[in-house]
Amino acid sequence: MNDEEFEKIVGEALDSLPPEFAEKLNNVAVTVADWPNPMQMWRAKVPPWGLLFGLYEGVPQTRRGIYYSSVPDKITIFKNSILRVSTSEDDARERIRRVVIHEIGHHFGLSDAELN
Repeated sequence: MNDEEFEKIVGEALDSLPPEFAEKLNNVAVTVADWPNPMQMWRAKVPPWGLLFGLYEGVPQTRRGIYYSSVPDKITIFKNSILRVSTSEDDARERIRRVVIHEIGHHFGLSDAELN
């Protein structure tokens, strides 16, 4: 799967969000990268041999004050990590959707335990 196809699927996952969630996405950018860098792996507490599918970096909405102002939060979806474990294009599409939704959950203040 090339970059354009992967990014299109990420966009479709974002477009599929129910309106009540999509309307509340606030100050967050969603990007795609081939692989996480060492600092992202460290922040996510993933060992060097592990795979990281997505990463939310920012201040969850539940921790923002009334006058919150900052650079946008960032959700990065890691293409090659997801494709490495996907068995088909349909499987990749479903994994991408799950990762996007999972990371958006972090933006709304949900923990990994609450998202799994």
